[in-house]
Amino acid sequence: MQMLKSTLAVLTTAALIGASGFAQAGATLDGVKKKGFVQCGVSDGLPGFSVPDAQGKIVGIDADVCRAVAAAVFGDASKVKFSQLNAKERFTALQSGEIDVLSRNTTWTSSRDAGMGLIFAGVTYYDGVGFLVNKKLGVSSAKELDGATICIQAGTTTELNVSDYFRSNGLKYTPITFDTSDESAKSLESGRCDVLTSDKSQLYAQRSKLAAKTDFIVLPETISKEPLGPVVRKGDDEWLNVVKWSLFAMLNAEEAGVSSKNVEEQAKSTKNPDVARLLGADGEYGKDLGLPKDWVVQIVKQVGNYGEIFEKNLGKGTALEIDRGMNALWTNGGIMYAPPVR
Repeated sequence: MQMLKSTLAVLTTAALIGASGFAQAGATLDGVKKKGFVQCGVSDGLPGFSVPDAQGKIVGIDADVCRAVAAAVFGDASKVKFSQLNAKERFTALQSGEIDVLSRNTTWTSSRDAGMGLIFAGVTYYDGVGFLVNKKLGVSSAKELDGATICIQAGTTTELNVSDYFRSNGLKYTPITFDTSDESAKSLESGRCDVLTSDKSQLYAQRSKLAAKTDFIVLPETISKEPLGPVVRKGDDEWLNVVKWSLFAMLNAEEAGVSSKNVEEQAKSTKNPDVARLLGADGEYGKDLGLPKDWVVQIVKQVGNYGEIFEKNLGKGTALEIDRGMNALWTNGGIMYAPPVR
């Protein structure tokens, strides 16, 4: 009997492994509904994106994307559990099925989208690699960093971007790599390295945690394109659509002027056909996604539209004080844009 069980286990595992060598996505939405929550992979502690608050609750814009998915599926944004992962762990956790979705300040690239058995569901935040330095270093541009010692988090796109930038500008540097962003920041603070490099949003987040944060500045250069967004396993279009359209719903709601404060009233009384479709007052667009009719209402009511989650987690009223910039809607000078619900 034990041998039979072992044989079945091997056959089951083999059946789950596709040509890519990674476990294939199954009916994720059905599995999520069965267990009663979304298992979401987030960072190991990045202010504004995903970090425990004083009560131990994971807060941040990446965490709110996962809450939006839970609100869409269950009508309850609290039905989500978080796995805090470092950069090296994140993809393995998704590939293995340990998590249902990865929402962890992760850059969308061709190799990640095509060669890892994964697929990106959209862009939560448009970013780019930059440099954080102590003012006493006396530099005002990245082109003055020749010979610098630079702290970099291992397992990120930053390593290649920095190498490309320094080589193309004829500059030399000495990299020191760390497994976590906190280790990198502490090394900058202690003077072990001259520069901390990462996505600019992460630099602002790490600066907010430094004891003497006003001593540090982010240099003006942005040396790469870093579209950050949620990731799912390839091969499960139904689940991909749920995650993708949960994000798009928040963007469309902001564009339509629908917020957590007025969404219920708008759902009952709107005369705008686009808003009626978005909020389930016209058509069966939730049904197409395997979701309830009021899925967008629940997302916006419980989590907020995109503008609300940006300002709450990253905006001028937070310690990060990040401008919307590229992350403003396309109607307001940015590049944030979502396809319509119709």
